[in-house]
Amino acid sequence: MAAIVTYLVIFTVISSALAYDPDMLQDLCVANTHAGIKVNGFTCKAEGNVTEADFFFDGLAKPGKVNNSVGSLVTGANVEKIPGLNTLGVSLSRIDYAPDGLNPPHTHPRATEMIFVLEGELDVGFITTANKLISKTVKKGEVFVFPRGLVHFQKNNGDKEASVIAAFNSQLPGTQSIAMTLFTSTPAVPDNVLTKAFQVGTKEIVKIKTKLAPKKS
Repeated sequence: MAAIVTYLVIFTVISSALAYDPDMLQDLCVANTHAGIKVNGFTCKAEGNVTEADFFFDGLAKPGKVNNSVGSLVTGANVEKIPGLNTLGVSLSRIDYAPDGLNPPHTHPRATEMIFVLEGELDVGFITTANKLISKTVKKGEVFVFPRGLVHFQKNNGDKEASVIAAFNSQLPGTQSIAMTLFTSTPAVPDNVLTKAFQVGTKEIVKIKTKLAPKKS
């Protein structure tokens, strides 16, 4: 636990200096998520209405229940969950992996990501714009960094569950899953674009879209 706390403190200091979000101009600006005003971030809640609850979240304390086909679950602790993060330029996530679970290739357009392995062992990596894969196996207590905007992934190749804490230098880093973005967007990416890009037939594209389509309740 001491190692986790030390890691989070170090990351917070570094990210404050290198944050991609705009710098804060006041002590705090707790997000008013119900203001109905569109700005780059969120407008500030009246200071008289600010409470300790605006700076607290216990959603990362326990493993999440993984119940999907890829075998991973991301629990965010960003400005949408912690309004007090507004303008502070930091956030966290917890990622839990079932045995053989995958956090599929994705990007964070607004932040660099740093993971700290809580339990288990993961194969992780990112791909540069020169199409070079940078990858490593990371174990409990170890750290790995994914540069802002680059496609990256984490894979649990073990037979036990794994989990990490991920830190970001943005209050809302955003996530784009490569497969979900291309095959489940609304409106849909035209099939002839996908068949040309992946050099496969329409049947293969339709099959992938069917597998990735959100399950109807």
